Amino acid sequence: MSNIGVIGAGSWGTALATVVADKGNQVKIFDVDEKHLKSMEEHRENVDYLPGVPLSDNIQMVYTSEEALKDADVVLFSAPAQHFRSALLSAKDYISEDVLVIDVAKGIEKGTHKRMSEIAEEIMGEAFLDRYVVLSGPSHAEEVGRKLPTTVATASTNMDAAKAIQDLFMTDRFRVYTLDDVVGVELGGALKNIIALGAGISDGMGFGDNAKAALMTRGLAEITRLGIKLGAKPETFAGLTGTGDLIVTCTSMHSRNRRCGILMGEGMSPEEAIAKVGMVVEGMFTAEAAYELSKIAGVEMPITEAIYKVTKGEITAPQALESLMNRSRKSEF
Repeated sequence: MSNIGVIGAGSWGTALATVVADKGNQVKIFDVDEKHLKSMEEHRENVDYLPGVPLSDNIQMVYTSEEALKDADVVLFSAPAQHFRSALLSAKDYISEDVLVIDVAKGIEKGTHKRMSEIAEEIMGEAFLDRYVVLSGPSHAEEVGRKLPTTVATASTNMDAAKAIQDLFMTDRFRVYTLDDVVGVELGGALKNIIALGAGISDGMGFGDNAKAALMTRGLAEITRLGIKLGAKPETFAGLTGTGDLIVTCTSMHSRNRRCGILMGEGMSPEEAIAKVGMVVEGMFTAEAAYELSKIAGVEMPITEAIYKVTKGEITAPQALESLMNRSRKSEF
């Protein structure tokens, strides 16, 4: 039995807390939204973000990050990507030197263009990466909470750490693989949200399966190009944290990014669409960071660029379609 501290009480943090708590581990959850924690405590359910999933008796809500991390063997950060830096800074003094740290945020930080592991290294030092693990893959919180079969992967520069987290989470309904490509896993998880926005926009405009299949396939080509340039392994993007995550995010109504895209495709402004979704839409932030990163890296990413310009109101969705369909002739590979 382990003691797990969870930072962030959104849908995904709650679902993962449920997985480990159901295995007999003790879990403490902290969130900056005290009212939300009190609601979870009262209802024994995350009514706001994961309704219908009862919380195990092994899950306790706490009201400081210090309390969440006291005596913790493992810390799980489930804050949105744009808030990971502040969450880690607030918690760093309470993370002991023998604790494994998991991050599940999928994004690229605006302004710095850093992946989550790069932020962690900046704040905690290079040695910290030996106990830093990324958990990612095709996994909607709503399905994990209902114990529907799900498969993900853990990645770390230290495979012993990745395997330890694999063992912590493995159940007969939650299967975990391991790999050592942190760069590829983080980029796959972050960039697929942009393509999911595009898939949603396509759906909202009334286009068919052909258009969405093309967006997903050519979007994956862009993700892979940038990943390889930044040091990722190409095979990672063919796996769970690349193709798998892209499929689930582009095709499901559980996906906030796809839902937001649908609303924009139907004519809503980006601001109206985000408000309607009512939760963090990571792709809206990552589109800007990825567009800027592609320019810095010198990698051509026309779909990412078009979606970024739509999110900024620089062009309309129909104009984005026209620009993509009328690009100069190319060889596919």
